[in-house]
Amino acid sequence: METVAENRSHGGMQGVYGHASRETGTDMTFAVFVPEHAPGEKLPMLWYLSGLTCTHANVMEKGEYRAACAEHGVILVAPDTSPRGDDVPDAAEEYDFGKGAGFYLDATREPWSKHYRMRSYIEAELPDLIAEHFPADMERQSITGHSMGGHGALTAALRDPARFRSVSAFSPIVAPSLVPWGQKAFPRYLGEDRDKWREHDAVALIEDGARHDHILVDQGTADIFLGEQLKAHLLAEACEAAGMPATIQMQEGYDHSYFFVSTFMAEHVAWHAERLKA
Repeated sequence: METVAENRSHGGMQGVYGHASRETGTDMTFAVFVPEHAPGEKLPMLWYLSGLTCTHANVMEKGEYRAACAEHGVILVAPDTSPRGDDVPDAAEEYDFGKGAGFYLDATREPWSKHYRMRSYIEAELPDLIAEHFPADMERQSITGHSMGGHGALTAALRDPARFRSVSAFSPIVAPSLVPWGQKAFPRYLGEDRDKWREHDAVALIEDGARHDHILVDQGTADIFLGEQLKAHLLAEACEAAGMPATIQMQEGYDHSYFFVSTFMAEHVAWHAERLKA
């Protein structure tokens, strides 16, 4: 692992780091904020997964999480959204597929399967690196994300509720199998068998029996993607049908941008911190 940059902030350290990934076969970059802490102290951690077209930098520069993370003593880790590099296949004319649009899955179709292994990267490789190099208590993890990253956060937590004590999302894609973004990406990454899509679809996972006791979602009512791509009501209906508790808040007048995410970020950090420290 190499240090790309480190800056003191809110008493802690905001860093950007790089490494050669065995899963993606590329160099990967990620951001970590570590609050001030006593020598030898292990801190709980919150994963933040970003959305389409983003890198680690979007939330680091616009997410306004550091003050809340410093207050509550929570590490925040922000990975990239896809493999990068000249040798990585891409669809440069499509913002919602290829680089910047890994959908947090392991692709099984060529030419994507060699490098697009973001599920294994996020769920296996990067946690090992974090545990080795940072003062993270790997027994206390939670996860959040925005848009495509909200999809990634919800599906990861529903598949492994024992690992993630809580999950939240800002404007998540809740049912990618049923909306254009997912219907473009899933056949090309995973093939045409829709049964294989279900483990990457929060609504389908709940329908198939997955459960989590601590779900928080904030969705802006003025989000231009709400009706066609996000469909928050499908998650609310699935949770209600399953008898699963979930807090799904429609925030009046807010859009899809980081102006929205940053407005409610401190509330999400505090909500996770309460469950991480329980």
